[in-house]
This record gives sequence, C-alpha cells and structure tokens, in this order.
Amino acid sequence: MDDDLDQTLDTVGPRLRALRRQRETTLNELSETTGISVSTLSRLESGERRPALELLLPLARAHGVTLDELVDAPPTGDPRVHLRPVNRHGMTMLPLTRRAGGIQAYKLVIPATHRPAVPDPRSHEGYEWLYVLNGRLRLVLGEHDLELSPGEAAEFDTRTPHWFGSATEESVEFLSLFGKQGERAHLRAQPRKNSS
Repeated sequence: MDDDLDQTLDTVGPRLRALRRQRETTLNELSETTGISVSTLSRLESGERRPALELLLPLARAHGVTLDELVDAPPTGDPRVHLRPVNRHGMTMLPLTRRAGGIQAYKLVIPATHRPAVPDPRSHEGYEWLYVLNGRLRLVLGEHDLELSPGEAAEFDTRTPHWFGSATEESVEFLSLFGKQGERAHLRAQPRKNSS
C-alpha cells in the first residue's frame, strides 16, 4: 500500500508542472494566485517536496481540476462510470454523455489567466449550442466577436470559424451540446396559462 502511495505522490510534481505550462503561467503568477511561495512550488514540481493537502487544494483550484485528477487517484471501486476530464486548447472538457453518435454534452472550464488569449478560430463539421454558467465567455464566430454572460446562450454551425476564451482574467464555465452531423439543439417552452 505504501508503494502505491509513494508512486502516486511521485507523479504529482510532473503533473503540476504540465498543468502550469499548459496554462502558460509562471511560478510567480501561480504563487500570487495560490499564496504558496515560489520556492515551495518549484520544489513540488521537481519532486523535492512531498505534496500535502494544504498545498494541493489551492493548486487544484488554481488549475481548475479536482484533487483526484491532480494526483491521478486510483478508482475506489465505485461501479458508476466516471468520465475523465480532457485538457485541450487550454481548457478542461468534462464529457457529460458517453454514447456514440448523436448530440454530445460537455462542461468546459477555461482557467483564469493573467494574459489574454489570442483567438485562433477553427472550423469543423457539426453544430454547437453553448450556455454560460459562470464568468464571461468570449466567442469569436466568423466576423463576430461576442461576449456572453452567465445565463446567455449561443448556437452556431461549427463550419464557421470559431474560438472560445475568457473575456476577462477570471475563469469561465459553460455547457456545450455538440452534434457532429449538424444536429441542432431545440428548446421548447410552453406558453404560460392565463389565470383569468
């Protein structure tokens, strides 16, 4: 059991370094965000210091990941399916559906950053619907440069070049429904019954 624990803790340092580099954050910037000294962060990343819970909690929060993901914790025998987050293009994508074809649902988190991201619009087959949960989402869509607030949604054909990022230095969370074959999300509402 101790060997498993040591092996798990030995992988935390490289994972911390990879997360920080993926976010393009310096040790100084991470120190300001977490309140952990630069020397401690450096020793954690190099494996010279063993990670403790009081250090891992603020680091997980700063990187926008769970503690389990940060330490790559082994499964606990829970029979439920645990969908693993994927880090891509500087954001964390958590799949909410797990079936082939049809509309796929994701929760996406774009971490806080001290540098505004430079839009790099891309296009592909499909159709996407977005709903902002927290933060302010910048959506570059073709010629449009939009800012969406919590509670706002957007729907578009993904063949139009598009890009998402945080509109501020704060993190942003949003839901995405995506269909590769161009399926559209349809929202239906019933009219309110008049109580007269």
